Amino acid sequence: QVQLVESGGGSVQAGGSLRLTCVASGDTYRDYSYRGAMGWFRQAPQKGREGVASIDSDGRILYTDPVKGRFTISQDNAKNTLYLQMNNLKPEDTGDYYCAFKKYLMPILDPSNYNYWGQGTQVTVSS
Repeated sequence: QVQLVESGGGSVQAGGSLRLTCVASGDTYRDYSYRGAMGWFRQAPQKGREGVASIDSDGRILYTDPVKGRFTISQDNAKNTLYLQMNNLKPEDTGDYYCAFKKYLMPILDPSNYNYWGQGTQVTVSS
């Protein structure tokens, strides 16, 4: 099993900040956590799911271009917890944010590569 639980979403004014948290658990996560990768993805209404940031167990990181310099992905392995610090938020960042896990090394932003997903947390940025 893999269970992923996101939290930290909410409503914020443009230019503000939010910190998202994803707590991972389960036998499969435990077995592959040192040879896999995690990512944050988002989906706006009537739009496809897009990769935001990804980090693998070796510490390699990828960001999508629109969030570079504003978002930071990090991981606390001792707590099985993934974070996404989002600064200088813009209205176009609005959407449902999902945490995901795959059982292979290399950070990837294509959601089709990920095997396990959380249920998401809503982020709304107003102007």
